[in-house]
Amino acid sequence: MTRARLEAVEKHYGSLVRTRALAPTDLEIRGGELVVLLGPSGSGKTTLLNLLGGLDRPSAGRVVVGERDLAGLSDDELGRYRREQVGFVFQFFNLLPSLTAAENVLMAGELVGATAADVAACLGAVGIGELADRFPGELSGGQQQRVGIARALAKKPALLLADEPTGALDHEAGALVFGHLRAAAHETDRAVVVVTHDDAALAFADRVVRLRDGAVVEDRRTDASASP
Repeated sequence: MTRARLEAVEKHYGSLVRTRALAPTDLEIRGGELVVLLGPSGSGKTTLLNLLGGLDRPSAGRVVVGERDLAGLSDDELGRYRREQVGFVFQFFNLLPSLTAAENVLMAGELVGATAADVAACLGAVGIGELADRFPGELSGGQQQRVGIARALAKKPALLLADEPTGALDHEAGALVFGHLRAAAHETDRAVVVVTHDDAALAFADRVVRLRDGAVVEDRRTDASASP
């Protein structure tokens, strides 16, 4: 079971004029749970996600995933961590239009030796196994986003990080996506963290972490966390 934790983590941008993106923050993310990060624009949600994903480095403090302190990694080591340990799901699907759903997933999975059977399992896990041979242009937005989740899962990541994954979807498709992200946490004991403005996520979250002005102002378990 993967754990990630932030220990007194701060993030500032700029040199002459410093802008605080994240105040000193302690936070633990446990495997097997879906954590939803909420807050207005500029509250620090995406900064926190980027620190967990190794896309940015803290100005102070430690970001520890498993037993590895990301702040102590070289650029090459951090790149390897992102490739091998982190699955990213974004608002815009970023699928290659000339590749089928299965080929898009396989391209990501090849980084960790995924096979065609692994790809089929990932697409099946998000309920679109029968669409493996379809091209992105033949899929709805919700189906494309589920390919995006399958692509992230194909890397067998320790962490699955999603930034506004339902921002381009209608309510029904968005609910399906949140359901699959919750399943990805519960069925594999991986840690899943979602940044969203979509209140529909609350029905699927095990924990809600709310940020304001770069600080955590709420961290609570939800009623959904007691559900299977």
